[in-house]
Amino acid sequence: MGLSTAMVRNAFLVNAAYSENSREYGFSPQQGQLLCILRSQPYGMGELGAVLGLAKSSVTGLVDRLERGGLVRREPDPADSRAVRVALTARGGKIADQFYTETRERILGLAAGLTDAERETLAALLARIADENNVSVIFMDLD
Repeated sequence: MGLSTAMVRNAFLVNAAYSENSREYGFSPQQGQLLCILRSQPYGMGELGAVLGLAKSSVTGLVDRLERGGLVRREPDPADSRAVRVALTARGGKIADQFYTETRERILGLAAGLTDAERETLAALLARIADENNVSVIFMDLD
């Protein structure tokens, strides 16, 4: 199997794990991504659009749905009185952490057949590809 085929097939595996967990929580994969992003800090709407690769109207729709569910709130942006930032509510923080942990475990399970050394090598190579392509941080450990 060539590199491009292997990467695409594995992207499908990761997306499927993410989608399955999102469905179990009753939200879309994009809503799950948004919750994972907000685990680290509040973000402005434009920043969220850039990280998720979505138009402002799409981000607004995601935030509206999560806000109606009591998972996020809009708050004034201290740097720009015309703008708002999106932050997790206390309930949203708990759900985001649970969602992240469960999704992480599903994704780690995909590499269960690899040795510890192989997992470390794979992680280093994938991190390098992401870094060299300036991939936004969507899914990360908060240590």
